[in-house]
Amino acid sequence: MKRRDVLKAASLAFVSTLTAGYGSNDVNEKETHKKAKIKSSAVPKKRKNSKVVVVGGGWAGLSLAKHVKIFAPQAEVVMVEKRDHFVSCPMSNEWLVDLVDLEFLTHSYIDASQNNNYTFLNATAIDADKKKHILKTSRGEIAYDYLVFAVGIEYDYDAWAKGDSVLEERLKNEYPAAFIPGSEHITLKHKIKNFKGGNFILTVPEGNYRCLAAPYERACLIADYFMHHNIDGKVVIMDESNKIRIKDKGFSSVFNELYKDHIEYMPSAKILKFDLDKKVVETDFDEIHFEDASFYPNVKAPYILEKLHMTRSTPFNRVEADINRNTYKVKGTNNIYVCGDARPMGFSKSGNTAFSEGMNVAQMIADEINHKTPKWQTPVTICFSLLSTKPEREISLYTEYKYTKNDGMDFQNNITDEAWKTNGLGKEKVAYNWAESMFKNMFY
Repeated sequence: MKRRDVLKAASLAFVSTLTAGYGSNDVNEKETHKKAKIKSSAVPKKRKNSKVVVVGGGWAGLSLAKHVKIFAPQAEVVMVEKRDHFVSCPMSNEWLVDLVDLEFLTHSYIDASQNNNYTFLNATAIDADKKKHILKTSRGEIAYDYLVFAVGIEYDYDAWAKGDSVLEERLKNEYPAAFIPGSEHITLKHKIKNFKGGNFILTVPEGNYRCLAAPYERACLIADYFMHHNIDGKVVIMDESNKIRIKDKGFSSVFNELYKDHIEYMPSAKILKFDLDKKVVETDFDEIHFEDASFYPNVKAPYILEKLHMTRSTPFNRVEADINRNTYKVKGTNNIYVCGDARPMGFSKSGNTAFSEGMNVAQMIADEINHKTPKWQTPVTICFSLLSTKPEREISLYTEYKYTKNDGMDFQNNITDEAWKTNGLGKEKVAYNWAESMFKNMFY
């Protein structure tokens, strides 16, 4: 069997679990769809069935809410999300250059909750009383038996701004990273469409940032756009690492062969100084002038976890969730969990990883509800990167994880397909098919 076929088989094996068995909507039809009880009372009333409250409606939160209802149908599940609709970060690079439309990325939380038998509460989590088991939101208080934070990431500009709030705000608003869905992506798309030529800087942070491959894929698609629209522009990739850390062979070869005049890759290029008025950045070795940019800083766990004293520093990032890596429980608690991109483990901060992890943590919570012994399972990372549009070419990766001694982690069952010239993944639109299957599973 060819490497391409092995990878596709592994990916399909994972996706098949989403449409059969526990991936189907086989919750008891007689199970009532209970509404969230938003009360001002600080003391929750006793409930017949366990109540699971999920904060966050990203890939991990959506997966967890759905799968708790599948693994423990008797549980009451409420998903709290501040946005009123979902926009996918995975596949958003393709939207930047018009390969997919906004409808492809945008989905309804109401559809997700109605189709999967849980409650969607459009509110912002602002605090929690861990002793009384109450989540405080912008719409009132919710009592819980189990609380899960699947809150994703925030940007950490500390290494760049060093306390300079004016610089931080200028970086956020004038040169957004566009790795948190919303206005940032719209602004970046306008930048690409209106670019007249010169240097367009993209940065790649150190540590474990959201979607390791995405900055390199984005560089390829922007360079491809410049080529096909006769824009005399170059994408300058300033990577804080000393090499490409994922699918290196595929990305390096495509930079050199397809985009040698349109991509300049700079390893070990940590920005030490910004002059945004003159549009110049400085490193230890270079001074780079630019016409436009998208500066991607380090990432961290969101502020709500810091406020609740649930964070710690790790070798990867300055602020991550402080959880037991085997149970996902916040240290010092017995019923509060964190999963998805806010976790401290070195797993990929990406959609498929978060989805599979949400499913795994849902199983752990359901096991506790059903008086069984929870067991840790590996998340699964499936990552497709589009390299060009005419023709479409892709490279891909499948991996699982295992723990090692001294809080270490390693990869297992790792398969990559970086033969973009011959593998046919782009022709078969494998990335699009994967995304469609995931959206269908989470929402429909």
